[in-house]
Amino acid sequence: MGADRSYAYGAAAGLLGDLLLGDPRRGHPVAAFGRAAAAVERVLWHDHRGWGALHTAVCAGGAVALGVVAERAVRRSPVASVALAGAATWAVVGGTSLAREARIVGRALEAGDMAAARERLPHLCGRDPQALDADGIARAVVESVAENTSDAVVGALVWGAVGGVPGLLGFRAVNTLDAMVGHKSARFRRYGWASARLDDLAGWPGARLTAVLAAAAGPDPRGALRAWRADARKHPSPNAGPVEASFAGALGVRLGGTLSYGGRVEHRPVLNGDAGRAVRVTDIDRAVRLSRRVGLLALGATVAARRLVKGRGK
Repeated sequence: MGADRSYAYGAAAGLLGDLLLGDPRRGHPVAAFGRAAAAVERVLWHDHRGWGALHTAVCAGGAVALGVVAERAVRRSPVASVALAGAATWAVVGGTSLAREARIVGRALEAGDMAAARERLPHLCGRDPQALDADGIARAVVESVAENTSDAVVGALVWGAVGGVPGLLGFRAVNTLDAMVGHKSARFRRYGWASARLDDLAGWPGARLTAVLAAAAGPDPRGALRAWRADARKHPSPNAGPVEASFAGALGVRLGGTLSYGGRVEHRPVLNGDAGRAVRVTDIDRAVRLSRRVGLLALGATVAARRLVKGRGK
C-alpha cells in the first residue's frame, strides 16, 4: 500500500471518527498543545515581534517535527500508517463539535431561552453575547459555522493532503497559536503578529476551497458565487471573507454588520446585503448541514488531489 493510499484511508477513517465520536471530553491533543504553547509563551514573552516569531517557530515547528518522526516510525507498516493518519485527522478536525455547539445554541433560541443561548455562545465565538438579541445570536452562530468549517475541517484536510501527518499537525498548531496570541490585544499586538500572519497564509487555500465547495453544495450556487465576488474583499479577514460571503449567498442570508468583542464595537460590511434576508434561528441548522456537506466534499477533493500529484511524481 502506497503512502498516498495509507493517508487516504486514514483521513477518511479520522473524519468518520469525528462524525461518530466528536472531540474527547478530556485529554484532547489540541488542548495539550495549547498548554505546551502557553508554557513556551511564559518563557519567551517580550513585547517584540522577534520573540513572538520565535514562539511561533518553536511551537509550530515542534508540531511538524512530531508528525515527521511519527510518520517515519510507522512507514514500514501500512496498517500503522493508516492508523496514524486516522488518529491525526480525528485529533485536528472539529466538525462534530462545531455542529453540536451550534445546535445547542439553536435549540436554546427556539425554546426562547436567551440566557442559555448567551451562556453557550462563547463556546463558538468571541462575541459579547449580552449585546445580542436572538437574531444577532443566530447570525453570530451562522458566521462561526462558516468560518470554522474552513479553520476546523477543510484547512486541515488541505494541509494533510499537502504534507500528510506533519501537515495536519502543523496546520492545527498554527491555527491554535493564532487563537491564543494572534488577536490584537495590548499584550499580543506585537508578540502575536507572526502567529496571526502565518495563520492567514496557512488558511488561504482552505478558505478558497471552502468557498468553492459551499457554492457547489449549497441551495443557491449562483448566489454564493455572486456574493463571494461582490463582497469577500470587504471583510477585514482575507480568509473569513470568501467563506462567509459564499455561505451567505448559498443560504440566501445577510452576514456581517455591527459586532461587539469584549466591549469593542466593530462595524463590518454586510455580506450578500443586496440579495439576502436577515438570519433566522432556522438558518443555524441549514448552515450546519451545509458545513457537513462541505467537509465531506473537501475530504474527497483533497484525497483525490494528493493521489493525482503523487501519481504524477512517480
